[in-house]
Amino acid sequence: MKKSFILGAILLLTQSVVWAQNGGWEPAKGKIMTEWAEEIDPEKVHQEYPRPQMVREDNWQNLNGLWKFKIQAKGNANPSDYDGEILVPFAVESALSGVGKRVGKGNELWYRTSFDVKTSRRERVVLHFGAVDWEAEVFINGESVGIHKGGYTPFSFDITDKLKGRRNNELVVRVWDPTDEGPQPRGKQVNNPNGIWYTPVTGIWQTVWTETVPESHIVATKNTPNVDAETLTVETEVANSQSNQKVKVKALAEGKVVAEKEVGVGEPAVLNIKNPQLWGPGNPFLYDLEVSLVRGNRKIDEIESYAAMRKVSMEKDENGVLRMLLNDEFVFQYGPLDQGWWPDGLYTAPSEEALVFDIIKTQEMGFNMIRKHVKVEPARWYYHCDKMGMLVWQDMPNGDHGNQWNPRPGIIGVGTERDRSPESEAIYKKEWKEIIDANYNFPSIVVWVPFNEAWGQFKTVENVNWTVNYDPTRLVNGASGGNFHPAGQIMDLHNYPDPAMPDPKLFGDKMVLTLGEFGGLGLPVEGHTWQDKNNWGYQSFQTVEDLQNRYAQMMEKIAELIPKGLSAAVYTQTTDVEVETNGLMTYDRKVIKLTPEFLKKVHEKLYQAK
Repeated sequence: MKKSFILGAILLLTQSVVWAQNGGWEPAKGKIMTEWAEEIDPEKVHQEYPRPQMVREDNWQNLNGLWKFKIQAKGNANPSDYDGEILVPFAVESALSGVGKRVGKGNELWYRTSFDVKTSRRERVVLHFGAVDWEAEVFINGESVGIHKGGYTPFSFDITDKLKGRRNNELVVRVWDPTDEGPQPRGKQVNNPNGIWYTPVTGIWQTVWTETVPESHIVATKNTPNVDAETLTVETEVANSQSNQKVKVKALAEGKVVAEKEVGVGEPAVLNIKNPQLWGPGNPFLYDLEVSLVRGNRKIDEIESYAAMRKVSMEKDENGVLRMLLNDEFVFQYGPLDQGWWPDGLYTAPSEEALVFDIIKTQEMGFNMIRKHVKVEPARWYYHCDKMGMLVWQDMPNGDHGNQWNPRPGIIGVGTERDRSPESEAIYKKEWKEIIDANYNFPSIVVWVPFNEAWGQFKTVENVNWTVNYDPTRLVNGASGGNFHPAGQIMDLHNYPDPAMPDPKLFGDKMVLTLGEFGGLGLPVEGHTWQDKNNWGYQSFQTVEDLQNRYAQMMEKIAELIPKGLSAAVYTQTTDVEVETNGLMTYDRKVIKLTPEFLKKVHEKLYQAK
């Protein structure tokens, strides 16, 4: 018997003892795991404050942990008994949930827990959910407080009037998710995973928490920088405001107040930021914000936030080709297609350390951008991108497939538009708006991507133009590799495996030219794959040396395309995902196939090319 096998068995036994001591919880078996899974304590899972753009450090309670769960037929009443325990916030299909079971369109997933609150007579208690896929109805002490539909956006309910004292309040959540049998956005999830399509994700998959706030309190802010005017506009939404209240906003740089303004509730505060430090890769400078609701000299409510002064635009170069600009300078944007999946947590990283790991490694590899592919991350992921100066292209998660794809960018308007039902169209538009609203304040996001490769693509011109008008502070990549229409600001080609670009003669004076996907070089690593055989990549290799040589050749080609008008490129992909083995890292993140040192060196020439 091999020593490595004996050691592995000892480690597994030791970890099982640790899990047994944690209330009997342990991951569901059968799949590869990350190293962070071994460190999970069910009483301390994802304890970080979940909303870094609007922080109240006091008077909040994290509700993550072991809850009761039950899977039962759709339409049945709140169950009186439950199947067992589930670790929130991991989806029920994931190993880290401790369950590892499917739900399906014909069933519903029910959760139950209890919680205490600390509140005074004049305060309100708000219950927050980071994200629940897909339809969630919330009950407090047996009474419904609301229903939210949308798997990628945060939502909250004021539950004050449903509480029965401070102790042992019951929280029940009913979830229904049809996965690919419904019209809703669902990204790569399918009931029968294969190829580029992955395991369903049902239920709570981000942090659940309560917050105690004053009766009049700040609900949201919207921060809009204007680099040319040297201003930062902060709009504040206040609940239960009174006529004699004001909003005071301060901007601080390294602890020193650089601008402040007091305005009426509902009025924008325009701060003058003289000689602003501009945010970008290499200089991710963030201004701290203090936003207060006041009455005279009395502070009623206060939140801490941050903002950045940065500008995203486009302009023609000396050859008449449009370039993507950051702070009025051409910065070639190059990054991996990042799907944000985990072998043990599916949509949910095992821990904060794991969540940040991918971003850190991406930066160490010499990338300056990440394309977040048909998934939306928890707010803390974007917060770390903001802090590290990582540019982000944010996709809208796809859904309601069926139309045909035309991958030829030389022919505009060819390829079918999806004939979606009024319900399906409304679901898409509502969730896309909620995604933009929820993530508007993150300066790292520089591009919105409403559609990918004709996946559910419909009324393209209408939806892309709406996005352009709704958020003019960013560029809009209307159809990444999809059915192309004269809308948006980016022409995005997908080409596997070799790099290519749209024809500058056709689009260079109308749209920024980008390569939204290429590469997909596969290398399965034994012991680190989702399944033992039948894994694949767009082009597969047997050795690291061959993979490395092929990648270096691709970088030479990219460098040649930049002077011809290419403004950005996206390599597929950050990690292996389920049966796809074309990641720069294995799915469990335990093996980095191409070293950061090698990648950073071959990427340097891309940022020098003009």
